[in-house]
Amino acid sequence: MSIFTEEQSKAILDKVIKLSKADQISATLSGSVDGNIRFALNNISTSGIVDNTELAVEVAFGNRVGTATINEFDDASLERVVRRAEDLARLAPENPEFMPAIEKQTYKPSPTFSESTAGITPEYRAKVAADSIGPCKGEKLIAAGFLEDGQNFVAIANSNGNFAYQRGANFNYTCTVRTEDGRGSGWVGRNLKDASDFKADADIRTAMRKATESAEAKALEPGKYTVILEPAAAAGLISFMMNFFDARQADEGRSFLSKKGGGNKLGEQVYDSRVNISADPWDPRAPVLPWDSEGLPREKMNIVENGKVVALNYSRYWAKKQGKRAVGEPGNLLVAGGDKSTADLVRGTQKGILVTRTWYIRMVDPQTVLLTGLTRDGTFYIENGQIKHPVKNFRFNESPVIMLNNIEELGRPVRVAGDESSFVMMIPPMKLRDFTFTSLSDAV
Repeated sequence: MSIFTEEQSKAILDKVIKLSKADQISATLSGSVDGNIRFALNNISTSGIVDNTELAVEVAFGNRVGTATINEFDDASLERVVRRAEDLARLAPENPEFMPAIEKQTYKPSPTFSESTAGITPEYRAKVAADSIGPCKGEKLIAAGFLEDGQNFVAIANSNGNFAYQRGANFNYTCTVRTEDGRGSGWVGRNLKDASDFKADADIRTAMRKATESAEAKALEPGKYTVILEPAAAAGLISFMMNFFDARQADEGRSFLSKKGGGNKLGEQVYDSRVNISADPWDPRAPVLPWDSEGLPREKMNIVENGKVVALNYSRYWAKKQGKRAVGEPGNLLVAGGDKSTADLVRGTQKGILVTRTWYIRMVDPQTVLLTGLTRDGTFYIENGQIKHPVKNFRFNESPVIMLNNIEELGRPVRVAGDESSFVMMIPPMKLRDFTFTSLSDAV
């Protein structure tokens, strides 16, 4: 079993700290038990459990740093990994951006653990697959999907007396449904903390309906359109953009938040006044670890307030260099919205395009966060508040910065995970004007 208790974790880390002869030492002990099941062509293809625990040790002699890892925890192994890290540190060049181990911190625990998710069994996973496949077989549709679930723990400690421990759980389900002739495709995804909130036999109906209804797709001329992005479609673009909310990137001129002549756009109006983005590691809808990769305590904070950028991430090194307060990396992103569902936004749209999902998103220009990617798994033309017919998928070239200045309406946020980031996000469906589609795609 890879889930150590707080007492077990502290005992191991205390030993590691005492073993070091370096000027300082930091150590991270983490482990997880992850289960999965995969199905395709209406049959289960693989399933399994991965059980792993690892210790990472970082030591420093002056500004020289060495790191080593191990997955054995007897006394001889612990000493071996510490000595290996020390040997590497003595050989390493000096790090001009070295920062000493963080001082002792106070971390407020966040509700990242779920008994219902941690208690998932192989029988549960098999039932999820069966509940996904059964309805599709009944309608002569073909399902392919993946469920990954797990429980985990992480503990950190250093020679300055800092220590923290936290348990967590994760649940991520996706399923693509195709028509037998391959011309129609639908998709559904759920990212949850609590497995008790999930019902595969209900959620699969969304993917089935989109697969059936997207089979007779018509070509529509590329151009600028009013679009409704479902939360999963918006998440990929938003998460890409949020990776640039780093003060160093902005100050060094490598970001859309860089100012001409130097500095950053902190405090400036960058988006529509309806854009509000915050972080809160204790939000019960999307809780995350209460510390970041540097051990800085995460904070409940506004990042964008009424369209103004009000917070950037300041690493400990960059904060010291710039004379600022260090601000930890957020682990979640909470994008505010309204009360309407995606269906409500469709009913209020005269003409537009509904996008289920965006994928294969790539950067074109970091200075404007211009992104390119494709729609997939159900793209539909809207007229007079109704879905009129499916349309062929598009390639888009769009910046989420411009996108968030072209807001018509925001719906009710739901939990999603960004494809290109580790953020857990609450994202609303978004009705946007002048979204740029540049060409057609034959993919479904």
